[in-house]
Amino acid sequence: MTTADLIPQIGTEPRMIWSVVAIQTNLLNKIPHPSTIVCPITTNVQAKAEILRVHLNKGVANLNQPCDIMIDQIRTIDNKRLTRKIGTLPDELIEKVMENIRIVLALE
Repeated sequence: MTTADLIPQIGTEPRMIWSVVAIQTNLLNKIPHPSTIVCPITTNVQAKAEILRVHLNKGVANLNQPCDIMIDQIRTIDNKRLTRKIGTLPDELIEKVMENIRIVLALE
């Protein structure tokens, strides 16, 4: 997980400096690719949004409070927007994120 500057924002997109989870393949991480595919993280936790969100407890990946990964807000950002690494998700949460992405994008 890292933070990213998502300004300017349009409509329902997140705005300001947000924590994000990179969701792209490690193949892109290993080459000089200019952008990163991410899901933003919000502190506006919605317990009943089980497919569109993955819940993160306080302390996971160094988070200061409970948060949700917003699966429905997948976007590609320029690597210049990435500001600092804050932590790493546990494997079980990475699998949950990928499972929810497969469901939302009908990849099954």
